[in-house]
Amino acid sequence: MMAGKEIPLSHTADKPHVHHHHHEDAQSFVRAVEHASEERGLRLTPLRKEVLELVAAAGKPVKAYDLLDQLRERHGNAAPPTVYRALDFLLEHGFIHKLESINAFVSCHHPAEAHQVPFLICDNCSSAQEVCDERVAELIEAQARAFGFRPQAQTLEVHGLCKNCRKS
Repeated sequence: MMAGKEIPLSHTADKPHVHHHHHEDAQSFVRAVEHASEERGLRLTPLRKEVLELVAAAGKPVKAYDLLDQLRERHGNAAPPTVYRALDFLLEHGFIHKLESINAFVSCHHPAEAHQVPFLICDNCSSAQEVCDERVAELIEAQARAFGFRPQAQTLEVHGLCKNCRKS
C-alpha cells in the first residue's frame, strides 16, 4: 500500500450487505440489550447495565479506566476488577466490541446477533465505524478454511481519517 492512497475493502462490492437494524441512540441500544439478555436468559445486573449505558453514551471508543473514573464519580468506590468483569460479560455476549489496537470499547450496532465485524478507526478524532458487511467476515472465514485454519475470533481494524477529519 502506498502512503496516502485509499484502498477499497472490497473490489466487488457496490453496496455492503447491511444488517437490518441499527440502534442509533444509547437508550434504544440499552433497551435492545435488555431484550436480548431476557431472551437468552442472561442476567444484566445494575452494574453491567450502567457500564453498558456509559459505553453507549460515549458515542466513540471509551477506555476501561475512563469508565472507571465515571463510575467513581457516581459511586465513589468502583474498582478496576468490577469494571473489567462487567466489560467481559458484555463482550462475551456480543453487546460491545473491543478495539484491540486502541484498547477501547464501543457498543455493538446489532446486540441481538452474533457477528464479527471490521471497524474503521479515525486516528485523529478516535471515532470508530462498525462496517456492517457480512461478506468481509465470510471472506476471511473462507480464506482461513482454504489454508486449513480454524478461526476462533476475528479482529479487523482499519486506521485512517474519517470523512469529518479529512474535511478539516
